[in-house]
Amino acid sequence: MGKLNLLVVDDEPGIRSGIKRILESFSVSYPFMDEDFEFDVLEASTGEEAIELLDNYLFDIVLLDNKLPGIQGVEVLEYIKNQGIDVIVVMITSYASLDLAVKATKSGAYDFVPKPFTPKELRSCLENIAKQLFLRRMTQKLQVEGKQIRFQFLSVLSHELKSPINAIEGYLKLMETKKMGNKMEDYMEMVHRSLARVQDMRNLIMDLLDFTRIESGKKQRNIKPVYFYEIAQQSIDLIQPLCIQKDIDIHLNCNDKISLKADKQELEIILNNLLSNAVKYNKQSGRIDLIIKQEKDEVFMSVIDTGIGMEKEDIDKLFEDFVRIKSEETKNISGTGLGLSLVKKIADLYDAKIQVESEPGQGSTFTIRFPVT
Repeated sequence: MGKLNLLVVDDEPGIRSGIKRILESFSVSYPFMDEDFEFDVLEASTGEEAIELLDNYLFDIVLLDNKLPGIQGVEVLEYIKNQGIDVIVVMITSYASLDLAVKATKSGAYDFVPKPFTPKELRSCLENIAKQLFLRRMTQKLQVEGKQIRFQFLSVLSHELKSPINAIEGYLKLMETKKMGNKMEDYMEMVHRSLARVQDMRNLIMDLLDFTRIESGKKQRNIKPVYFYEIAQQSIDLIQPLCIQKDIDIHLNCNDKISLKADKQELEIILNNLLSNAVKYNKQSGRIDLIIKQEKDEVFMSVIDTGIGMEKEDIDKLFEDFVRIKSEETKNISGTGLGLSLVKKIADLYDAKIQVESEPGQGSTFTIRFPVT
C-alpha cells in the first residue's frame, strides 16, 4: 500500500478532524496503478504553523483554507511557490471569488473545494490528485531509468569500441612504418586480426540496434509461417567460419517440415546468438548440436555445446541487460552482454520458455520451447 502525506491547514478544529475521519478508511485505486494509495494526515491551525511543517516534512498534498488567523492561505501558497516546494495544493474556502481563484492559480493552486464539502466531494478531489501523483512518479521513474539505460549504452560503447579501435590503429601504424619489412605477407596476421576486431564492432552495433528496436517496440514484425530448417541452415552457414577457426563440428537435427508462425528475423536473432555463444564458449575441437523437434503443441529448439560451462548461480543472471559472466575462462572472450537479453525479450514475445542446463567444464544446453498456436 502506497502512502500520500497530506497536510490540512484550517483554523476550524471540526473541519480538520472531519477530514481526518473521512480519510482514515479511504484509499485510492485505479486499474493502471500497481498499488493502492492511502493517506497519512497532519494538521495545522494557522498559516505560520503550516509553513513550519512544510519546512520540516515532505508532503504530497496540502488542503489549505484561505481564511486563517495571521497570514492567509494565499500567502502560504505564495511561500510554497517561492521556496520551490514540490506539493499539490487544494484551496478549501467559503470565500471563493474570481480574484482569489486567479491569484491562487497563478501561485500554483491545483484545485478548489468549497465549504461546506461532502465526503464524496473530498474523496473525488483526492482520487484525481492521487492519479496525477502516480503518473508524475511514473514519468520521473522513466526519465531516471532512461538516463541510466543511455549511460549503460554509452559505457558499453566506449569500453567495447575503444579496445578494437586501439588495436587496429596500432596495426596500421606498424604497416605504415613498415616495421615488419616490405613484403605484404609479413603483415597478413595483422590484417586478419584487424578484420576480426572490425567484425566484433559490427556485432556490437547490430546487437545494440536489435536491442533498442525490440525494447522500444518500434520494430516492424512480419508474422508468417517460418520453416526452422531453412533459418537453422542459414545461421550455421553464418557461424561456420568461426567453427573452422576453433575446429568445432556443428550438427543439425531438424525435419524440414517443422514451421512456426513467427517473424523470421526474430528467430534468426535467437539462433545466431545461441550458436555464436556455443562457439565462443566452446573448447578447441569441440562440438555443437542444434536439435529442433515438434512435440504435440510446441516446437523445442536446443543448442548443446561441449564448452566451458558455468556455475548454477550464474544461470539466473544470463538474461539480464549488459550482463556477462566473468571468470578466468571468459576474460579474453569479447561480447556486449546483450545477446542473451535479446534472446529472452524475443522469446517472451512468443510466450516461449527458456531452459538452461550447464556444468563447469562439461558444456551447456540452451532449450527454447515455442507454443504452437
